[in-house]
Amino acid sequence: METATKNTIHLTKEDFLNKVANYEKNPQQWEYLGDKPCLIDFYADWCGPCKAIAPVLEELAREYKDDIYIYKIDTEAEQELAGVFGITSIPSLLFCPVGEAPQMARGALPKATLKQAIHEILLKKQETTS
Repeated sequence: METATKNTIHLTKEDFLNKVANYEKNPQQWEYLGDKPCLIDFYADWCGPCKAIAPVLEELAREYKDDIYIYKIDTEAEQELAGVFGITSIPSLLFCPVGEAPQMARGALPKATLKQAIHEILLKKQETTS
């Protein structure tokens, strides 16, 4: 068993409806319910790329713990959620900024790419390279 504390948060459909967006109550319009932006990892336990990206997401969850939530949704256990978002390949990552439409990325992205997306999409900060 792993002894490290998990910084990512596993969501069920009920959690999703309460913390992220209630698509049953409001199916026509995306309304993000969170108090800070989130990144949602749609994964499965049997998926190699999902396993590869998991420790990176844990690192990012620690690094950005005050700024964003990183949620995980098991597509095997939560097939309805996966269907609602049209998840056909995993891992799929849903970036949910506050007050804007979510953006989907597919595949196990490298940490640098994830950090750039977190800054540009979720935190609205351009990475400054000098």
